[in-house]
Amino acid sequence: MEKLDLKDWKILYQLDLNCRQSNTQIGKKVGLSKDVVGYRIKRMQELGIIRWFWTAIDTFKLGYDVYRIYITLQNVYSEKNKEIIDYFVKCKDTWVVSTAKGEVDLDVILWIKDPYEFHQFWIKTLTIYGEFFVKATISLYIQAIDFKKSYLLLDEKKEEERELHRYTCTRQFTQIDKLDYKLLNELVVNARIPLIDLAEKVGCSSQNVKYRIDNLMKKEVIKAYRIHLDYSKLGLQLYKLDIHLKDHKQTIPIMNYLSKQPYLQCHNIAIGWADIEPEFVVKNLNELYLIMDDLNKKFPNSIRRYSLWVTDIIHKEREIPEIKF
Repeated sequence: MEKLDLKDWKILYQLDLNCRQSNTQIGKKVGLSKDVVGYRIKRMQELGIIRWFWTAIDTFKLGYDVYRIYITLQNVYSEKNKEIIDYFVKCKDTWVVSTAKGEVDLDVILWIKDPYEFHQFWIKTLTIYGEFFVKATISLYIQAIDFKKSYLLLDEKKEEERELHRYTCTRQFTQIDKLDYKLLNELVVNARIPLIDLAEKVGCSSQNVKYRIDNLMKKEVIKAYRIHLDYSKLGLQLYKLDIHLKDHKQTIPIMNYLSKQPYLQCHNIAIGWADIEPEFVVKNLNELYLIMDDLNKKFPNSIRRYSLWVTDIIHKEREIPEIKF
């Protein structure tokens, strides 16, 4: 665990609210000069605390659906395990590829425009690797609600609107052109890239780039500019808790209650898995058990069972399918 002071925590929090803020803007909010902010950000990158800067893109608006595959493996030695992971990572349509500990060994999330295309991909996958899958559950992802990283500033007592952004499969599409997609293609892997560098990469003026980005934000294709953290270096752990309900009338009340808690990072909503799928960032498993106990007390006889798993390694995370120009 790396040693950080309160100013570092505040910088991380501000970067996750909007990592395209200038060092001057962040400095005014945390009480530091722009040079000191720049130094601290660079130091946290070198320490591996900040893994990358990413852009939250609502790809649902671009006509994509999201399929999740949760895989339990069998008879997989290390080389074969790496081969299977690489197979999914190299797929241009994968959003997330991660290994996990718990009920699921491998989590694969894909952007798909055509269900038939997904079916063909899945048949091919089973033909190559099906013998290594004990179980593979496919679910349709319909909404993600992401929250501010309030757990970074637990000592800062304040009331705030916790929701930062959400993606929803509404079938309300937004048309973008090739230049827009080129911009998204760059921003998705480096949300903090300067305008002038971005303009050079896509081959147009920085004024046009700014106009295009502002328009993509206005259309809510771009939702936010955020950071990806290595939780282990902060003494934290990300847990996915699957909640299976006995009383389904409590779905919204439970979600609303959790949404107010600083440890909640995301609500995942899907067809074909658990009833409620929150993600928590806490110090350890004991803190997660306290959350579960609290839920049982607040909503007695409402929850049938829990299952949980821990994301081990994120091998790929990309908010938009890869397109080569």
